[in-house]
Amino acid sequence: MIKDCLLDYNLSQLADRLAQYQLKSYQISQIYQWLIKGVDFLQMTNLPKALREQLANDYDSASVRVIKTLTSTDSTTKYLMQLRDDNVIECVVMKYKYGNTLCISTQVGCRMGCAFCASTLGGLVRNLSAGEMLGQVVVANKLHHSAQSRGITNIVLMGSGEPLDNYDNVLSFLTLVNAQEGLNISMRNISLSTCGLVPQINKLAECRLGVNLTISLHSAFDDSRRKIMPIANKYSISQIINSAKYYFECTGRRVIFEYTLIEGVNDRREDALQLARLLSGMSAHVNLIRLNQVKERHLTATTTDKAKEFLALLEQLHLSATLRRSMGGDIAGACGQLRYSYINTNADRNTDNNGDSDNNNS
Repeated sequence: MIKDCLLDYNLSQLADRLAQYQLKSYQISQIYQWLIKGVDFLQMTNLPKALREQLANDYDSASVRVIKTLTSTDSTTKYLMQLRDDNVIECVVMKYKYGNTLCISTQVGCRMGCAFCASTLGGLVRNLSAGEMLGQVVVANKLHHSAQSRGITNIVLMGSGEPLDNYDNVLSFLTLVNAQEGLNISMRNISLSTCGLVPQINKLAECRLGVNLTISLHSAFDDSRRKIMPIANKYSISQIINSAKYYFECTGRRVIFEYTLIEGVNDRREDALQLARLLSGMSAHVNLIRLNQVKERHLTATTTDKAKEFLALLEQLHLSATLRRSMGGDIAGACGQLRYSYINTNADRNTDNNGDSDNNNS
């Protein structure tokens, strides 16, 4: 039986959850501070030993644990993390001049079915809880913390899963990670990426949290977008643009449009012209990305020269745009690649082991 994890609760909820222990308010605060530092119950040295042992018996202090670490030549670090039910997810720490950005997962797998993504290859297994999302931040923050600086300064919800398909838990996570008494990461330092779930975008806009919204567009034409993103069969580009405008009206935050360049699919001159027409007059930015190739998807990345030409044309058309630097390409950098490889490898091992067992029993 999986125990309750205390990372799922904010400070006031934690007090309610631990009411049976009849603790002082300062003791609740001490436990909370230890939890967000990633410290196990038995190591919470300013608490009575008997209390530490009781907490360890009744609850889990961590929601995830690192089972594999890969470090790129560009210092990007990818972590494969195991959940308490043995499912696996991944998150990535990317180092920039302004600090460390952590890309977290919001679901185990994904059901959106985008043609260029490894996260969705096995479909959706389940949603992550708010504490499982926070756990990724806690672990990464602990691993990258130094006396001079906080380990994680920025968070992007762009790993495995569609954040707005797990709306309630994601909203709870944002509140937890932003809590002043906790990690206190500003909403302005958090970006949420969606493939375009229009009702949820509008709902998020009305919350007025001020989190940075990133919309995975990847094509300026509905017909070609439908070929690579099944969600386009439900919501048109015009609906997405309207929701982006509404988000800006509610929050004052410009919307970023992710655009993965795929050879022969969305990298033509007419694609750039249409993209500029769509976003003309909007407070928006286009983040161009050369496809991080997934072998199971059989799509090819636009060449670097062609990507630069695409960017130059957008700039000539007075559109704010950048070509994102590729990071982590040598460590299965694309979302879901490491998890998918791990699952397949373990499946092969289990098949081999079962085969050996059968032979031994015969």
